[in-house]
Amino acid sequence: MRNPILPGFHPDPSVCRVGEDYYLVCSSFEYFPGVPVFHSRDLESWRQIGNALDRPSQLPLPPETPASGGIYAPTIRHHGGRFWIITTNTSGGGNFIVSATNPAGPWSEPVWIDLPGIDPDLAWDDDGTCWCTVSGTQVARIDPVAGKILDGPFPAWAGTGLQYPEAPHLYRIGDWWYLMIAEGGTERGHTVAIARARTPLGPYEPAPGNPVLTHRSTNRPVQSTGHADLVSTPGGDWWMVLLATRPKGNTPGFHVLGRETFLTRVHWLDGWPSVDPVVESGFFEGETRDDFDATTLAPQWISPRWRPDDSWSLTARPGWLTLHATGSTLDEPGCTFIGRRQEQHTMRVTARLDPGDGCAGLTVRLDEAHHYDLEVDGGQARVIARIGPLRQVVASRPVPPGPVDLVVASRPSESTGPDTLSFSAGDGPVLAELDGRYLSTEVATGFTGRVIGMYVTRGSAAFDSYDQTGIELSV
Repeated sequence: MRNPILPGFHPDPSVCRVGEDYYLVCSSFEYFPGVPVFHSRDLESWRQIGNALDRPSQLPLPPETPASGGIYAPTIRHHGGRFWIITTNTSGGGNFIVSATNPAGPWSEPVWIDLPGIDPDLAWDDDGTCWCTVSGTQVARIDPVAGKILDGPFPAWAGTGLQYPEAPHLYRIGDWWYLMIAEGGTERGHTVAIARARTPLGPYEPAPGNPVLTHRSTNRPVQSTGHADLVSTPGGDWWMVLLATRPKGNTPGFHVLGRETFLTRVHWLDGWPSVDPVVESGFFEGETRDDFDATTLAPQWISPRWRPDDSWSLTARPGWLTLHATGSTLDEPGCTFIGRRQEQHTMRVTARLDPGDGCAGLTVRLDEAHHYDLEVDGGQARVIARIGPLRQVVASRPVPPGPVDLVVASRPSESTGPDTLSFSAGDGPVLAELDGRYLSTEVATGFTGRVIGMYVTRGSAAFDSYDQTGIELSV
C-alpha cells in the first residue's frame, strides 16, 4: 500500500463510502477553489474530481484573510441520495453546509448555520434526525436543508483532558453511537480518542485504551497523527484516514509538505477500535504535467484567496496559460498566482515561461512572508528569498529573450535542514541553492504546506507548460 494516500498539503481528511465508491475531502484554508473532492475505488489510489467551493459566492475570502485562515476541516457524508459537506469559513460566516447529487459538482450555495465552533460533523439517525457535532464537544439537532438549530447544542464528551478536543465525528455502529475526536493539538502531541453511548447525547463511556492512535514521543518517521475519520468497506473491513506529517532534518524536525492524508487499518476488539500504527510506504511518483491545452484549469490549480477571471486566460494564446498582473508583489495579498501543492520531498518542477514585457516567474510559497522566487524581468533571471521580515535578491544573471525554462528542484539536505532547494533558468548553471527549513511550518507557523506556482507581478506573461516530477532519492 502506498502511504500517504494524498501526499502534500491535504490535511483534515473526511471520507464516506457509497456502494463501492469512496469520496474524500480536505481542508483548503486560504486557497481558492476550496475543499478538494477526491474519488477512489480502493482507498489507496485517489483522483481529484473537483472542488466543492469553486465559486466566489460559496467562498468569500476577503483580501485581509490571513495565511492559514479560510476553510477548516470539512466533513463529507451521503444521506437521502445527496452528498453533504459541512465546514467552517473562519474568515467570514462561520459554519455552513453545501450539498450535491454528484460529488464532482456542482455543489449548492452555502446554507449557513448559527452554531459556534469549528470542525463540524454531520450524522443521521435511523428516523432521519440530523445531528451536528462541533469542536468542544457540542452536539445539536439541526435541519441541514434550512440551516436551523432544532435543539441544543448540548455538551457531549470533552475528551480525556488533553488540550484542544476537536475534529469530532459521530457514528452509529451497531447498537452504539461512537464519538471520535482529536486531542493534544495538531502538532507532535496529536492523538485520536473515542467514546461511546447509547444515544448521540450520551452519557459517553471513554474507550479503556485511549488514545486509540498516537505517535507522540516515538521515533516513527510519521508524526502528528490525528484528525481521523472512519470508513468501512463493502466486505466489512474498517479503515481510518487521518492527517500526519513527515518531519525531516535535525531536531526539531521540519515538515515542509504540510499535513498529509494517510490510511491505516482498524480492527474491532470488544466493541472498541484498535488502530494499526501509521506507516510510510511506497514511492509516490506523482508526475504532474499540464500543457494548458484544455479549455478550463484542472481542479488541482489553486490561488490564494481568489482568482479573478480577468487575471488569467487559456484562450488569449491557445496552448499557453496567460497571466495578467493584479498585484505588484508576492509579499502582500492580491498578486496573480496559480500553483499546485508540492507532493514529494525530492522533486523537480519545470515551467516554460515567455515573460513578454512582464515580470513573472516560479515561486515556492508557504505564505506572504515565506517564499522563494525565481523570476525573469527585463532580460534578467533572479532568485529572491523572502524569510519573515527579510527580502533579498540572492543571485541573478542575463537570459536571452523569448521562452525560458525555469527549474526548481528539491533534494535531501547535506546539513541540518529538511531539504535544499535549487533554482536555475535556461541552459545556465544553478543560480542559487537555499535552505528549505525557512519554508516550513516550524519556521513560518500555520496549518498549510508548500505550494509551487506561476506568478506575474507586472504586465502579462505566458506559460507553455508546467511539470512537477518526483525523484526517488529519499525513499
